[in-house]
Amino acid sequence: MSFAIIKTGGKQYRAERGEKLTVEKLPGKEGDKVAFADVLLVVDGKKTEVGTPVVSGVVVEGKIVSQTKGPKQIIFKFRPKKRYKVKTGHRQQYTEVEITKIGTSKQ
Repeated sequence: MSFAIIKTGGKQYRAERGEKLTVEKLPGKEGDKVAFADVLLVVDGKKTEVGTPVVSGVVVEGKIVSQTKGPKQIIFKFRPKKRYKVKTGHRQQYTEVEITKIGTSKQ
């Protein structure tokens, strides 16, 4: 069992080959390939490599499955005794990525 810990969009994700991840929006269309160079940890069955802060020469590759939106978040601002009420909403955009390869870069 091999996996890697990658960093994208200010968050860290556990990536395993064949797994689908929902990450912050990435540029690209469905079917495009993406590469994550910020690999923090790589576990390859017998050995573990920990980066300081990243593992050099290792790239996690994937392909974009879909571009989606998350659930609506309601933002409600209220000031008592001031007749102030504001209601707005927000839907975060996400990209679903299928991990295809965990390996070394071609440099």
